[in-house]
Amino acid sequence: MDRIGPFVYIEHPAAPPPLDAGRDPRRHRVAIAGGGPVGLATALALASWGVPSVVIEADTTVCEGSRAICISRRSLEILGELGALDAHLARGLPWQGGRSFHGTDEILRFGMPHDALQRLPPMINLQQYWIEQYLVEAAAAHPGLIEIRWGSELVRAEADGEGVAMTVRCGGVDYAMDADWLVACDGGQSHVRRSMGLKLEGTAFEGKYVIVDITLPSAYPAERRAWFDPPSNPGSTVLMHKQPDDLWRLDYQIPDDADLEAALRPEQVAAFVQRHLDMIGEGDLPWEIVWISAYRAGAMSLERYRHGRVLFAGNAAHAMPIFGVRGLNSGFEDAHNLGWKLASVVRGLGGDALLDSYDLERSHAFRVNAASAIQSTEFMAPPSRGFALLREAAITLAHRHPTIAQLANPRQTMPIGYPDTPLSVGSDRVTNGPVPGDPPLEAPVRGPAGATHLSALLGGAWTVLAFVDPASGSIDPALDARLRTLEHGALPVRTVEVAADGDAVRTDGRVRVVDDAVAGERIAATRWGALDGTIVLLRPDGHVAGRWRRPDAATLDTALDRARCLQPRELR
Repeated sequence: MDRIGPFVYIEHPAAPPPLDAGRDPRRHRVAIAGGGPVGLATALALASWGVPSVVIEADTTVCEGSRAICISRRSLEILGELGALDAHLARGLPWQGGRSFHGTDEILRFGMPHDALQRLPPMINLQQYWIEQYLVEAAAAHPGLIEIRWGSELVRAEADGEGVAMTVRCGGVDYAMDADWLVACDGGQSHVRRSMGLKLEGTAFEGKYVIVDITLPSAYPAERRAWFDPPSNPGSTVLMHKQPDDLWRLDYQIPDDADLEAALRPEQVAAFVQRHLDMIGEGDLPWEIVWISAYRAGAMSLERYRHGRVLFAGNAAHAMPIFGVRGLNSGFEDAHNLGWKLASVVRGLGGDALLDSYDLERSHAFRVNAASAIQSTEFMAPPSRGFALLREAAITLAHRHPTIAQLANPRQTMPIGYPDTPLSVGSDRVTNGPVPGDPPLEAPVRGPAGATHLSALLGGAWTVLAFVDPASGSIDPALDARLRTLEHGALPVRTVEVAADGDAVRTDGRVRVVDDAVAGERIAATRWGALDGTIVLLRPDGHVAGRWRRPDAATLDTALDRARCLQPRELR
């Protein structure tokens, strides 16, 4: 496959690096197995901290087929920090909700949380080959920090307390390579995971789905549509999503005892597509099959995501059902969480236990994600006759009872907090707003260049969000002096002052925004539950590390030390 609409596959040359007696003479700081979205995002996150990495990718092009297509608002924020947001927004199709049908009758309309004060849409649809291409282009902006070795396969990895010894195969040539750290982002069939004798544990579902991309010049808007027991697929389910470039994605369930190989034959798939398009009134439009694949749902995870000098992320660490679009989005959050922690350890800005906190926090995220995904999967692809009977009853009642129809809600992915993380400390009494461990909240503000949002100012560094007391117009002098020192030190720290009125200004290492974005209302202070003088310490991934009402400099220093694991302690 060389072209899909305007997308052109670029073949990247595969060649081993200059070798010395069959060995890469350089010792690498970080090696990343897998050049998919999660591996590339991890490389970009490390590069933003000045940490170099080498990405080992078996293919010589980005992926084939749409694969993961739904990017959440939180993932878009992460892409913004990685320098890849604009391209994704320019091509992606934003959407806010969807509809579910029983047969051809609508039983549910749902909407994801959204309001006019948001900077980004709740979700966009974009084929994974575009996602990977834009990340490859973003990586090219860091030539001294990110090296992608296309057509290279990691065939052996052995770790000890000092690093990881690897064997890489490229063009039939095997060579040795050493790295201080290895991040395994090599997907659901992870070679690194299997070579270490590790297995995903959890729930595997019997439901089988065929996935097909078709070209279709339909003007129907972008939203998620789901059909239960439709005429096009009696007794089973169908999902349909619009993608850029007149591509449409259909996922349809086949019986558990069906011959999957036969079901994937183009003539079988084409027959289903025509039936479904006839059902929705678009059967007369010209269409063509572009890509066919299959899928079986599972909610499984490694017991631990850190094994000494080897760390696992994305599908190499866990498997998510497609329902609720948690796979790719969870992988981006893995990269976001791991990137700043591994960079801090490499640069001596954080203790080794930071990497244990990655394991704790992202394992917690998997459990939260899996709980919702399993509920959705049990409804979309019932694992037993009992579940099927419950679904049939619920769908039948949904025509008359809207509350029961909510059982068909796909429970779309949402940002996940870390309430029990050992990196958090300190909190004032809050009745609303984020508390330690929570992800950040959006709010419109007026910045030095005009209207902006807090999400555009956070992330990528330690951030002190200071809600300035309007009576004095400044932060406590002793705390302010300490912040000035931190802003010009080795640790990346920025201060964002949120003032009730006055001018928005930018100074060396600091920005002051004005919280009067909507008719003089203090949206940021309200959403963050902040009183004048409230100080919030945000980690580089935006999660709250601590919040206080008028803290002193010692309180802030203690929180920074704890959140960077500079005080040795057991995290488990």
